[in-house]
Amino acid sequence: MTGGTEWIVDAFGCDADRLRDAAALRRLCDGVIVGLSLTVIGEPHVHRFGGPGGVTALYLLAESHLACHTYPESGVATFNLYCCRERAGVDWPELLREALGAARVTVTTVARGAPT
Repeated sequence: MTGGTEWIVDAFGCDADRLRDAAALRRLCDGVIVGLSLTVIGEPHVHRFGGPGGVTALYLLAESHLACHTYPESGVATFNLYCCRERAGVDWPELLREALGAARVTVTTVARGAPT
């Protein structure tokens, strides 16, 4: 038995305008949450930085958390999703190519709470 699964996702070569669009990033995160049948506790915190800055989003989940940070100046978006119970995976590369125009996506999956 483990303490769940954590996905650490980096998307490269993303469209800078999409990385500045707080509403679009919220829809993306909401879609992941609905797709995995996760439960949001309270209101998500989504902050759009001024000027050419990106977006930070944080969702507190009954199952743990989802965080997103975007860096339009370098075309990068990062995601961290931790679920305390096993869940089906997300096709992160396809999702982020479609939503953000990502050219390359890396996904690291970590089994949490597993004995070493």
